[in-house]
Amino acid sequence: MKKKLAIVVSLILVFATLFCTACSNNEPDAPETDSLSSVKINVGTGGTTGTYYGFCNTMATVLNEKVGSQLTVMSSGASKANILDIDDGIVDMAIVQNDVMDYAYNGTSLFEQDGAIKSFSTLGAVYAEVCQVIARADSGIKTIADLKGKKVSVGDSGSGVEFNAQQILGAYDIKFEDIDKQNLSFQASADALKDGKIDAFFCTAGAPTVAITDLATTTDIVIVEIDAEHLAALQKDYGFYAEYKIPAGTYKGVDKDATTVAVKATFIVSNELSEQVVYELTKAIYENKDEYTHDKAKEMSLEYAVSSISVPFHPGAEKYFKEVGAIK
Repeated sequence: MKKKLAIVVSLILVFATLFCTACSNNEPDAPETDSLSSVKINVGTGGTTGTYYGFCNTMATVLNEKVGSQLTVMSSGASKANILDIDDGIVDMAIVQNDVMDYAYNGTSLFEQDGAIKSFSTLGAVYAEVCQVIARADSGIKTIADLKGKKVSVGDSGSGVEFNAQQILGAYDIKFEDIDKQNLSFQASADALKDGKIDAFFCTAGAPTVAITDLATTTDIVIVEIDAEHLAALQKDYGFYAEYKIPAGTYKGVDKDATTVAVKATFIVSNELSEQVVYELTKAIYENKDEYTHDKAKEMSLEYAVSSISVPFHPGAEKYFKEVGAIK
């Protein structure tokens, strides 16, 4: 009896071993831990003459050389287009306005028809994006109210700039129907203003902006300010705006400070990127900021990176910011 029992036990053990082996052979191999240097990351920016594109190119050059990242900077239609491109898997990372990413995440305003998009997370804020309204010095335009009835470019269709323009004009009870609305890129707007085809244009970007800097070398311009009363009304309706003074001398011929508002340029990433990759990416971006030759890098700080952010951080970014004490 004992012998028979031993044979049965042995057979059970053999079959169990064969079964486990078969199961293990059918299981997928455990994924290897990826790293920043092993992953190709496409970065959505904006037009080639905008601050997004210039800043991201500077950053990518430094990180690709110093930490072996594989960042590829791509020109795009800016904030809204970048978010849709992340959702479609065209880019893995992008720089956007913090107001626009809030609209996308909650499915409001610019994204009311698209619906909420949850395929991205915050990496960190970078610098102030200034809402600049530019007119020819000889246009007679002195306030936002003067734009009524004028030919005005409000940025690319569906862009964050267009929505900023709508909100700023709205503070003065001006609707898009009250202006001859043009949807032109920053460079196209600057060219059209120079040629007298439009009277003014909106540009939300870091100041100075290349397109405006180049324009000011050949054309006398003014920065149309937002007065205190209407600025307060704008902030009451849209809490993401902050007062911002463009310093005198930022652009040729503009010899006094100009009061306007600003939002935040913010990096977002696809949720498909792993925690480890985004942790390394976040660490690399903020710990090499002194190496970036772009002027906007001077505005970068850990405190600025995490404040006034309404969309959840990617776990990798959150890990880094907690590690350095920026997030408690």
